[in-house]
Amino acid sequence: MRNDLFDVSGKVALVTGGTRGIGLMIAKGLVKAGVKTYVVSRKAEACAEAEAELKQYGEAIGIAADLSSMEQVNAFAEEFLRREPKLHILVNNAGATWGAKFGEFPENGWDKIMDINLKSIFFLTQKLGTALQSAGTDEDPARVINIGSIDGLTSPGYGNYSYSASKAAVHHLTRHLAAHLARANINVNAIAPGPFETKMTEFMLKENADQITETIPRRRVGLASDVAGTAIFLSSAASAYITGAIIPLDGGYSTTR
Repeated sequence: MRNDLFDVSGKVALVTGGTRGIGLMIAKGLVKAGVKTYVVSRKAEACAEAEAELKQYGEAIGIAADLSSMEQVNAFAEEFLRREPKLHILVNNAGATWGAKFGEFPENGWDKIMDINLKSIFFLTQKLGTALQSAGTDEDPARVINIGSIDGLTSPGYGNYSYSASKAAVHHLTRHLAAHLARANINVNAIAPGPFETKMTEFMLKENADQITETIPRRRVGLASDVAGTAIFLSSAASAYITGAIIPLDGGYSTTR
């Protein structure tokens, strides 16, 4: 048995939506573990700020792109491939949510969420497939880590219809891609987070924090170390034989919700 099961140093990673929230938590964990990490989000200012913060711990680069646009997905992929011939770790985290009453839910609230939460994952992974394949080996495959949600595993009590549907689709796309890409030495797994303190969950936790934590068997929301540790595990040799898995990272919330 090898002694470096959890060593990911020297690898190259890309984290979409990596300038805040869960994406930044993962990016920071990877940089601290010795991974050269690219982060991408819509705003150039946010990318610059995240890059400066991450560079305190290691090698990091921020690139701005709106991944809900196919034109920008293509342009970003071209720019990334110009810089890096190999990509060991792709974390598809960029996402958004939309909430409205059932009778008032708008078409643009459906299309926008599906484009960024689901469509961008497939096409960015497709465009970067050659770099992933170049990085993967039989012993240590390249990794795609899709960020789903427990809202894709259980029925949420909010009117975020397109969000929950998109995350359920992300989970199934993960399994489909895992089966298709395994022979190219690319593992594809998903993390389905429960409540973490992020801008996306701010409204929910502000109004229902006590009720939510009381329902979570671990009696707390997720910490940065929880999601960073799970991502590092899924990026390391320790998980080389795991592909097509959906890991609930929720303190047991999905078992009681």
